[in-house]
Amino acid sequence: MSNEEKKGTCGCQGQMKQLEHNIGHVPVFFKELADTDPLMHEAVLKLDNYIWSDGSLTRKQKKLIAIGIAAAMRDDHALRAQLNGARMVGVTLDEVEEALRVSYMLAGMPSYVHGKYVAKSVFNE
Repeated sequence: MSNEEKKGTCGCQGQMKQLEHNIGHVPVFFKELADTDPLMHEAVLKLDNYIWSDGSLTRKQKKLIAIGIAAAMRDDHALRAQLNGARMVGVTLDEVEEALRVSYMLAGMPSYVHGKYVAKSVFNE
C-alpha cells in the first residue's frame, strides 16, 4: 500500500453521520482517527454498521443491551452516548429502566443506580 493510501482520508463523511446515528455521539478521538489512521477508521466504521444493523435483534434492542453493558461498566461517556442514540431510535425511559434492572441482576446495585442517574439526566435534556 502506498503512503498516499495510508495517509489519505477515508472520504467517509456520510459514514460518520451514520455512526452518529448508530451510537448517538462520535467521540473526538474517533473523528481524528480518520486522519491519523484511515484504515483503522474505515474498519471500525464497517464493523459498527454491521453490528448496529437490524438482524435477529432490532437496533432498539441492541441499544438497550449496550445501555446495560455501559451501566455495568460504569462508563459515563459510553452510557451517555448509548442513551442519546437510544432516544434517536425511539427507546423510552421505561424501556431503559427495564434494561437497567437486568444490569442490576448481573452487575449489582451500583450499575443500576449509575444507569438511572445518567438516564434521567439524558432523557430530561
